[in-house]
Amino acid sequence: MRGTSQASRDDAMRQFDPVATAAGKDGIVLAEQLFAVVDALDSSGSLRRALTDPARPGTDKASLVKQLFGSLDPRTVDAVTAFASGRWSEEADLAESIDDAGELALFAHAENAGTLEAVEEELFRVERILTAERDLLVAMSNRSASKEQRLALLEATLGGKLHPTTHALLTRVVGVPRGRRLIPAINALLELAADRRGRSVANVTAAVELSAAQRQRLAGILEDAYGREMQINVAVDPEVLGGIRVQVGSEVVDGTVLGRLDEARRRLVG
Repeated sequence: MRGTSQASRDDAMRQFDPVATAAGKDGIVLAEQLFAVVDALDSSGSLRRALTDPARPGTDKASLVKQLFGSLDPRTVDAVTAFASGRWSEEADLAESIDDAGELALFAHAENAGTLEAVEEELFRVERILTAERDLLVAMSNRSASKEQRLALLEATLGGKLHPTTHALLTRVVGVPRGRRLIPAINALLELAADRRGRSVANVTAAVELSAAQRQRLAGILEDAYGREMQINVAVDPEVLGGIRVQVGSEVVDGTVLGRLDEARRRLVG
């Protein structure tokens, strides 16, 4: 997303965040309605052009939003109006940003309910299952299959086993991928969940399962290195080279580097 669109997205998200946070149990409703708006934008080029036309006054865009979506919750209408009032480098950026707001509403709902950490853990477990089960991943990502077929597979595999917020997030990325690959889409959700909790995500691949003490020690090393609390997600792979591999964002840290960080930390504290 280019600079102009990013600025418009960030501004509208700042306005919507406190609304989503205050929505409580209505967060799921707001998310569903925002996703419905995204689907309408995805299906109508004329609507996308009308709401992203830089020459069209903001008052006209607000009127169009109310005309088309006025039956929705007023908080949803206000949010869509705020997004439509921005300036967009590409038409698709508006829908992508409103989709982000739907995800934010779901995470805010989980935060209010005290289940955000559980949702994050479930998303990580699902990501690990799909990474390990290649056939399942391919089937659930199959764009030639219908939305209903992909969701039926999701239900057959995980139905009834997930928190409602986790289920809603996965239903969205599986049913309406919007050009995203499934594993990167889930990883993006994990980053959002961690950021909501004021943390960064460290995806750790280790040759053997880490003990609670080892996880805590690793978290301390990474927090010292990055200056922020870390959510440690561990996957076991006996073939991993060096015994451990850590990825934080786009950075990959191997066990040797971790050892040097730990040694430096011990020297600093005496």
